[in-house]
Amino acid sequence: MEDDFGKALRQTADLMEKELPEFLPQNEGLEQQLYKAMRYAVLSGGKRMRALLVIQAADLFSVPRMHSVRVAAALEMIHSYSLIHDDLPCMDDDDLRRGQPTVHKKFDEATAVLAGDALQSLAFEILSDPLTHPLAEVRIALVSRLARALGAKGMAGGQTMDMYASSKDIDIVTITRLQQLKTGALITFACEAGGVLGHASPPQAQALKAFSHDLGLAFQITDDILDAEGTPEEMGKATGKDAAAGKVTFVTLMGLEEAKVHAAMLADQAVSHLDLFGPKADLLRQAAAFTVKRRT
Repeated sequence: MEDDFGKALRQTADLMEKELPEFLPQNEGLEQQLYKAMRYAVLSGGKRMRALLVIQAADLFSVPRMHSVRVAAALEMIHSYSLIHDDLPCMDDDDLRRGQPTVHKKFDEATAVLAGDALQSLAFEILSDPLTHPLAEVRIALVSRLARALGAKGMAGGQTMDMYASSKDIDIVTITRLQQLKTGALITFACEAGGVLGHASPPQAQALKAFSHDLGLAFQITDDILDAEGTPEEMGKATGKDAAAGKVTFVTLMGLEEAKVHAAMLADQAVSHLDLFGPKADLLRQAAAFTVKRRT
């Protein structure tokens, strides 16, 4: 039987499948290959967890859905862009994503790079549009926070650390920082964006930031666990690649069982940061539990 969180996640996914195509028009000109690749990447499914975090965080402040849904759509485009580039031969060199060929396999490498670039630009275009929020200072805050989350002090920096650090360079402190940048930055933006839209007070904004930091780490540790013990059929992509490449992860540093304990502890800790929001934050609390129990 579907629980409240499962229902909310499914409804968010349905909402994104309805809204995202509106931002991704068809094109029959010479650039049609780019448009096809963008649509393929964004509309190929996914849990839409980041979209749910944006919407639920905004709901804490009774933000109109017309605003939070646009931010959620922009973030899903950013997430798709990051996956396109992450799958490239010069990065993780993956052939499958969500059980389907990766964008560079479906099209070609050049189209994949350009599709990722175009999706990133489109996301910023959406955030800067007055339809996303009537107040320019809110739109500027969203653009600024997302830019930071993507750059050298966020996802790009974390990916660089992941590519160039040798096993002797990685300890638990380093890998925690690496994953806070590489994976956690977008999850942090998702939660903080709801507070930006809702004019959160400093204590409220800090609570969402603390929640997102612990949630992001729990999410990445669970990813490491699933890579170690999940199946390609469950994951929709190759598994065991970290171990085969000799890559240092939370699992290799902690061991599988200790990693599971640590992820559960982080999820519980994340929930504790939401006390000041009362029952309105119940779906965010359930998101933390889902993060460490998921199988994909």
